[in-house]
Order: sequence, then structure tokens, then C-alpha cells
Amino acid sequence: MCGIAGRLNRTKRVDPASLAAMVQRLAHRGPDGQGVWTGGPDGRIGLAHSRLSIIDLAGGHQPMGNEDGAIQVVFNGEIFNHIELRAELIAQGHTFRTHSDTEVIVHLYEQVGEAFVDHLNGQFAIALWDGRQRRLVLARDRTGIRPLFFTWTPDGLAFASEVKALFALPEVPRALDVGALGETFTYWAPLPGHTVFQGIDALPPGTLMVVDAQAPDVRASARLHRYWDWDFGDGDFSADTHDRSGGTHQGEDLAEELRALLIDAVRLQLRADVPVGAYLSGGLDSSIVTTLIKHFTDTPLRTFSLTFDDAEFDESAQQAELVAHLGTSHSSLRCSRADIAQAFADTIWHTEAPVLRTAPTPMMLLARHVRESGFKVVLTGEGADEVFGGYDIFKEARIRRFMARQPQSKVRPQLIDRLYPYLRHSPAAARVLAQRFFAEGAEHAHQPHFGHHPRWQTTQRIWQFFSPDVRAQLAGWNHLAALEAHLPASHAGWQPLQRDQYIEAHTLMSGYLLSSQGDRMAMAASIEGRFPFLDHRVIEFGNRLPPRYKLMGLTEKYLLKRSVHGLLPEGIRTRTKQPYRAPDSACFFEQGRALDWVAELLSPARLADAGLFDAQAVGKLMAKCAQGRAIGFGDNMAFVGVLSTMLLHERFVRAH
Repeated sequence: MCGIAGRLNRTKRVDPASLAAMVQRLAHRGPDGQGVWTGGPDGRIGLAHSRLSIIDLAGGHQPMGNEDGAIQVVFNGEIFNHIELRAELIAQGHTFRTHSDTEVIVHLYEQVGEAFVDHLNGQFAIALWDGRQRRLVLARDRTGIRPLFFTWTPDGLAFASEVKALFALPEVPRALDVGALGETFTYWAPLPGHTVFQGIDALPPGTLMVVDAQAPDVRASARLHRYWDWDFGDGDFSADTHDRSGGTHQGEDLAEELRALLIDAVRLQLRADVPVGAYLSGGLDSSIVTTLIKHFTDTPLRTFSLTFDDAEFDESAQQAELVAHLGTSHSSLRCSRADIAQAFADTIWHTEAPVLRTAPTPMMLLARHVRESGFKVVLTGEGADEVFGGYDIFKEARIRRFMARQPQSKVRPQLIDRLYPYLRHSPAAARVLAQRFFAEGAEHAHQPHFGHHPRWQTTQRIWQFFSPDVRAQLAGWNHLAALEAHLPASHAGWQPLQRDQYIEAHTLMSGYLLSSQGDRMAMAASIEGRFPFLDHRVIEFGNRLPPRYKLMGLTEKYLLKRSVHGLLPEGIRTRTKQPYRAPDSACFFEQGRALDWVAELLSPARLADAGLFDAQAVGKLMAKCAQGRAIGFGDNMAFVGVLSTMLLHERFVRAH
């Protein structure tokens, strides 16, 4: 895991000092060394790297080139199948000088050109300079685990693992993008390719970008190619799975196939020249990862957990049960409301985006604990819910579609009672309001966004806190049309659950969970997170499954649970999904008063200076939070969203 940066100029040489300044901003991503290279036509290309050494500790320094230096690479991430690729490339005549996975990228590109990304099993952001073709190639992993941002400068292109590195260049302006804020306060994150900063783009997941350095206009020469995406075929899997599974034994055969695939994904992701640990939340997904490590690998099992003072969020009992079951060496970090409030500003410095929950902050604190324990790498259970249908939103959508067929039924709404057993203030408790929520948009049941529409409507209530000027700028924007523009044409042939999965993977997962709550929180403490459930082979297997093997009635992740029967304690294997959550607005108030720094940041004067939010509306929300009456999702999301946006403006715009 590392940080990368670089520049491609149109007319002038790249100043190595500017590259050093960029990569210095990424020192938390790579504290083990830095490297800078300039070259290309008239010195107009420059690459920089900040290293977190995990594989080939002595020989893996970057930028790294081929034998004649014509190919140069900087790389953030891991290529898990580098050993197999190395053997193939040696057989094809390539000579290696190191044992690093980075050098595999160099020779693989020499061998197959732009198709090199198709051969990689990993999580990566790559910048490759091809001196023979005089072109720059940028690539991002299939699901967007590792970030890569770019901006067009007056003389060319600049790119980096984090936006703060781009802001090291004086010519890059700093301003928040109102449209992207509207997207964030709808989908939880900007749509793929967007960021909340004007003029700064994100390379979308699974995308390759090629820029011709010889072109008169390098920006016009840029070519983006989507080399991988979630694909559910034509929606008819029954014949395929029946033929290969043996009729009545279909489910068991598929479960065995899935178990073998997960074992191999875990085995590959344990590859490292440093100790590897694992997160253990107490839920199904992390329990599966840790159990597979214990039973099917030789890696010593070291696990880490979060616990909370608030019983509503705490899963320490389930964690203790699995620790006892596996006999793992384990430690936990207890997180209080005060801990979250104290670290929240640092969280936003690293997310570089607004957040609607405080949940990233405890993850950052846990990553610090992992680092202090002598580890650089952890495996996590992220991704299983998107791949195998684990979220409440999938069950909500199924109930809503079921109710839409008989909207006057008095029996069907009773299914709502089976949702949210983990919530103290469950939306299902108020039956009339819950029935209204689940009936919302029933006339659009055929639309691809039907499953997400109520959630987006709830999140968009934050818009009422925008200033009149911001609301005017957002007037006329249609969040449904904007989302549909990002859907592939093939989605029309998918089944409803598959459309729900696709949208979830391309909004909440890639834009928030893998970024603000994933990569950024781990790398803030120089920790590399790895995600076996997001091995592209696992995703492709899941996408081939009939929806009934994911959501069986209202039982989530049916086949995944079946695949680990006998390996986990039954209470954990069959436990209803409880999403990871943390205390929200309550963290920022004591004895009926906002914390001093919160009161200052959200004061009428500071709100007016930023121009983003309506001071009167925010004041009423703060009063509600101070009185302890902000108990619903809407109020908490609004408060955290406003606070995090103001912190973002403070650290990245106002301070400069």
C-alpha cells in the first residue's frame, strides 16, 4: 500500500520539487520511503511514490522501470496473483530484478499492453509511463478499493492518490462543488468520476485512462476505457446453474464451489512479507474471513475489534464468542462518544469528503490500534453484503415490491416487523409511518432505482439545510435521471435484486464504504485493508447466482451462510445482519450544549462565511440535538453532514 502522484506537462519540464511536495502530502499512506522520477519527451513527465513496504521490503522501491527505462510505474496497492504472473512472464522470456509485485506490472504491460489490467487479481491504482508510445496510462482496480484523482492544469495533467496532494500545486484552485454536494446528500457520495472539489475528477472503478503526450492538446487526447464492471448477464441463470450443479444437489454444489473460491481468495490476500491481521466485528462476514484463515491457512490468526460504550452499537458478546471458538490472539479498542468527537476533524481531513455518519472515525482509531500493535495489513469482511444480498435495503425493496402488487393488503405490511431488530428506534415501530415509507413510489416499481428511492428521498431532506443560493444552484437537478445515466444498457434485462445490487455497489460501496470508511481510515494510520469478498472472481460468481440464493424470502446471504455450515457457531452463522454503526450527533454535545469547537464552526458567522448552509435551519437542528431529541436517521445524518462539510470547507478551502 502506498501513495502515488505525478504530472504530464504539455510544454515545460516537470519540476521534481513539485512532485516531492505532492508526495509529501501522502506520507501517511507510505511512511517507509519516497521516490521521484522525471523523464519522457523534454522531461515533461514525472512520477512520485510514497511507500508502505509490504512485499519485497528491500527491493520494491518505486518508481520502477524495465531494463531500458522506457517503461516506468508507480503503484498503490497489491497484486495478489503476482507469483503466478511472474512465473508466466519468466516462461515468456522476461527477466526480473526484484521480487516485488510492482515489477510484474512492468513486464506484463510489455507483454500485453493495455490488456495488462485484465490479468491482475488485486486492488490497485497504477500510473504507467510508456516511453516508446509516449503515453501515460492510469488504471484503477475493478471495484474502486484504491483511489486515484486527477485534474487538468493550465499546462497538462496532475494526478494523485488523494486530493490534498493535488492541492500542493499552487495552480490547482480550491473550491467545493455544489453539484457534488447535492449528490453526496442524496446517494451518500458523489457519483462515479465526481468529487466534491471543483475541477478535480476521480478515475472511476474498473477504468483505464490513456493520455497521449505527443498530442497538441493532451486533455483532448485522453481516452477512458471501462475494462470491467458488475454484469448479471441476461437475468436467466436457471439452466446454467442446473446443468453444472446436478439438479436437486444444485444448492449444495454451489455452496461448495463458493467455499473453495473464498478459501483461495483469502489465501491469496494473506500474501505479504509482514504480519497480517484481521478485523473481527462479530458479524457473519468478518467471522467467515477469520474462520477461513484459521482452518485453511498456516497464517497465525491475530484479530482486532471495536467495542462501544453504547449498547445499541456494541457487538462485544458476539466477538468474544468467536474469539473463544477460534482461539485467536485478540485485542479490542473501546470507543466512546468523546473519542469520536475528538478525532472527527482528523477523519474529515482524510476522507476529503462529507460523511453522513460518524462510523468512519472509530475505524480510523481501530487502524491506529492495529498499527501500534505492530501490523501493517488487515483482512476485512467488506463487500459480502453487496455481492450476496445482505443489506436491509434489499429486503426493504422486496417487501415494497410485494406490497405494490396488493397495496390494500392488511397482511403484507406485517412483514415490516421482521426488519431492524437491532435498532432501538426502529422505523418499523410506528406502523402507520412505516407503511407509508414502504408504500412510497409504488407506482415506479418497474424502475431500476425503485429499491433505493425511499432512502434517497430521506437523505435528500438534508437539502433543507442548504443556503438559498445553494438550493438555487441545485434547482432542476434530477437525482433519478442522473443515476440512470450511469447504468449500463444491459440493466434492463436484470432481475430487481440485481439492479439493486448494481446501484448499491456503484454508489454507497465504492463512493463511501471503500473510500471514506475503508481506504482513507486505514491509510490514515498507514494500514492496508484487504477485502477477500471483493476478489473479482467472487463477485463474478455471485453475479451468476439466481437471486433466490442471495435473498431467500427475507433471509439474507442464503448461499454464503450455507457455504460455511459447520465452520461457525450457529448463533453467528444464522444471525440477522446488523450493520456496523456508531453514535452520531450525541457525540458532539455535553450537558445540553454543543462542544466549543462545534459551536464555533456552526455559528451563524461561520455558516454565512462558507455560504453553504442556512444558519437559522442549522440552529434549530443544533437545538434539537442538544435536547437529545435527534433520535432518527434524518436528524443525525443532517447534523453529521453539515458538520463534516463545514470541516471540509475549513480545512481545504477557508484555511488557504
